[in-house]
Amino acid sequence: MDGVIVVDKEEGWTSHDVVSKMRGIARTKKIGHLGTLDPIATGVLPLVIGRATRLAQFYTRSDKIYEATVRFGFATDTYDRGGSPTSPVTEPAVEAEDLERLLDNFRGEIMQAPPPVSAKKVDGVRAYQLARRQMPVDLPPAPVRIYELTLVEVRGSEARLRARCSGGTYLRSIAHDLGQALGCGAHLRDLRRMASAEYTLEQAHTIAQLQQLAGENRLEEALIPSARMLPDFPSVYVEQPTAGQIRQGRNFPVSPFRVQQGTRYVKAVSGDGELIAIGEAVLPNLYHPSVVL
Repeated sequence: MDGVIVVDKEEGWTSHDVVSKMRGIARTKKIGHLGTLDPIATGVLPLVIGRATRLAQFYTRSDKIYEATVRFGFATDTYDRGGSPTSPVTEPAVEAEDLERLLDNFRGEIMQAPPPVSAKKVDGVRAYQLARRQMPVDLPPAPVRIYELTLVEVRGSEARLRARCSGGTYLRSIAHDLGQALGCGAHLRDLRRMASAEYTLEQAHTIAQLQQLAGENRLEEALIPSARMLPDFPSVYVEQPTAGQIRQGRNFPVSPFRVQQGTRYVKAVSGDGELIAIGEAVLPNLYHPSVVL
């Protein structure tokens, strides 16, 4: 099996938990994920399987879509409800007009400070590991892009948001910063990822569903083949002799009528629909197989 299986992650599981479970279901160790989800978060977690794990490098900054619930009234040390309160617990009545005015500060390209409890590394050590040891964590702000940040609903001390953002964006930080701006503290109560890169919730299966498919020898029904990954990379269909040369690392030509000039990456696909390699442009209409499957 080579490709992607999209998991609808349950609350309480780490992304590594899901990978470990899936290794047992698919009976292979060659499985990785395309971006972590916090334990309290649910939703889209794409898993790359088999030779498709070599394509994970192209997803490091892929866009995400989230639906989030922010609880105003107190902050936590993890910026979500899994942490301990760091301010008095209150029940403020949040006004939609006040939130709308603040949300504009988070739209577009911004510098965002990651939560102190995160997978970011400090001198080679994960920030959450330092936080568990009660060691100070100082993470510098990083540039992120938030294409859409919509206020869906306000109810008492809670607000629902929808965000479309670049990889590396923390909704927990947005919740925390909103609470600071309102002067009442806030944290992320719930988070559901609706999409990651080209993968959506409609394609996702729960672990229980995947276990059932595997028990019926139908797991491949959940698999998105490698050739359908990275849809923004044009597909170039190659004959068998050329496919053999590509697998040996040789450059291959591409018709200018099939691929627009200036295209950095293409997918070399065999006649039977198998993804052979990702080609990177070295000259106009000439590509080098940078990743061979």
